[in-house]
Amino acid sequence: MRKEDLRIVFMGTPEFAVGTLKALVEGGYNVVAAVTQPDKPVGRHGSVLQPSEVKQYALAQGIPVLQPEKMKDPDFVERLREFEADLQVVVAFRMLPEVVWGMPRLGTFNVHAALLPQYRGAAPINWAVINGETVTGVTTFFLDHDIDTGRVIMKRPFEIPDDADVEYVYDGLMRLGAEVALETIDLILAGDGQVKAVPQEEMTAEGMILHPAPKIFKETCRIDWSLPSKRIYDFVRGLSPYPGAWTMMTQDSGNPVVVKVFKTAKCPERMPAGKPGTISVEKNKLFVATGDGVLRIEALQMAGKKRMEASAFLNGMRNVEACVME
Repeated sequence: MRKEDLRIVFMGTPEFAVGTLKALVEGGYNVVAAVTQPDKPVGRHGSVLQPSEVKQYALAQGIPVLQPEKMKDPDFVERLREFEADLQVVVAFRMLPEVVWGMPRLGTFNVHAALLPQYRGAAPINWAVINGETVTGVTTFFLDHDIDTGRVIMKRPFEIPDDADVEYVYDGLMRLGAEVALETIDLILAGDGQVKAVPQEEMTAEGMILHPAPKIFKETCRIDWSLPSKRIYDFVRGLSPYPGAWTMMTQDSGNPVVVKVFKTAKCPERMPAGKPGTISVEKNKLFVATGDGVLRIEALQMAGKKRMEASAFLNGMRNVEACVME
């Protein structure tokens, strides 16, 4: 079968998924439909509905779009079946029931932004950076009943520089994911579905520690200044620019304010001046004591204000050293 004849249903929602969908369209693959989340209410009163990035791109390409509230909805399942897909490709979507992932004759595969079996879950890119990994990657695997546990088709590594934040890794994995998705489809096409896919159990050595990648909530993002500097440094870049690591800064007035921290720098030569969270200033540079040293804050944002460089923050604040990060 030629790629032009292979009927593909694509499933995804955010910008990350658009990278793969765009590669399919521009590569001449036959995408017959896209499935994405329902439009999301936005605005102060939720009166405006915002379509997902996948929906916007699909409609611009003339691709039919399905937006089920529930994946087991009989009307949706029947409508999906009418597209007679040979293969389904899933990127950054939601958990699918067997009635959906088992529908195509060649199966359904997922593009996951990690090297499975590591970092199963909703936020693999963030957690890889937070944990200080130097290498992550992309995995394609056939879906099964559990989350991110299916048989692995392909894996491709991606290096994480020590100064990289989530935005850098996100962009790199989005491009790499698109490449690996197309290679996976070509592999499935060449074997008419008969491809070697390895159970993840065979990739898990005895005693191997598996790192999870659960969904990130606001509470997850609070900085613990008592941790070692390297842990906090990785934590900040693992949440930058979105959703952003945050801390409470207690001002001399006694009223704490939320401060997001987007970028820090390690200062191994500098000794802490006080307990963790203590602020010090030198030559218009902002330092915060950690559990084993000091970090220099380079970019931050106070509640209700724009992101700014630390030097601009210091120029607009008086008596900063009387404040504490906690």
